Amino acid sequence: MTKDDMKKLYPITKLFICLALLFSLFIISSYIYNYCMAIICGVIAVGFGVSLKTYAKRIFFSLFWLLIAIFIIQSVFLPSGEVLLKVGIISVYKEGLFKAIILTSRITAFVSILTLLILITPAKDFTIALEKKGLNPKAAFILLLSLQMIPEMKKQANIIMNSQKSRGVETEGNILVRAKALIPVFIPLVLSSIVNTEEKAITLEARGFSIGEKRTILDDIKETEYDKKVKIFLVVFLILCIIWRVYVLF
Repeated sequence: MTKDDMKKLYPITKLFICLALLFSLFIISSYIYNYCMAIICGVIAVGFGVSLKTYAKRIFFSLFWLLIAIFIIQSVFLPSGEVLLKVGIISVYKEGLFKAIILTSRITAFVSILTLLILITPAKDFTIALEKKGLNPKAAFILLLSLQMIPEMKKQANIIMNSQKSRGVETEGNILVRAKALIPVFIPLVLSSIVNTEEKAITLEARGFSIGEKRTILDDIKETEYDKKVKIFLVVFLILCIIWRVYVLF
């Protein structure tokens, strides 16, 4: 399969890929495999045409400080078991460190799979696919708004910050300067979000969204022969995971 073929996969098939990876975590149940899931998802993302830099940046900003905090809290501030390392008054406990490894590996795996799903599946195509599978159009629209809310608010916040900069408002500097710039940015952001939501509601009503009849789709998406092949591959993958798990245990 080429990158173009992978991009054309049905959104539900992409969801199945992520679900198969998620199920494999519970089947194999190994912290090494959990950590490797970040690499596996990165390879899959690149196969779908996602930039490795984009994926790595998402993972880094999502996990780095969280994982560091978990390791410090679990291994240093929660005394339990044997002392593995002691530097001055700071003691690193073996049991706490092991718990931190298990917890951070699971978080890394879950965040990697979720990031993969977000990067390879456009929100619009995903909601259209769910609607074609029988999801209520109103529920599909609410889901689409939820998925698009954060990117749209981030884009709107950048526009507002640039506008405030042009008016002489300081938005860069130390913590106090940024705190003072928060109100001139936050209030317009909230008000603009409310106005945008109202405008979308009016637009949908003008297009007969609540008329109750079956809607037509302008940019329709369909399953291809590659979707069936991928689903078969995912089933084989999960069976191999189960076989490996049984072989390791017994």
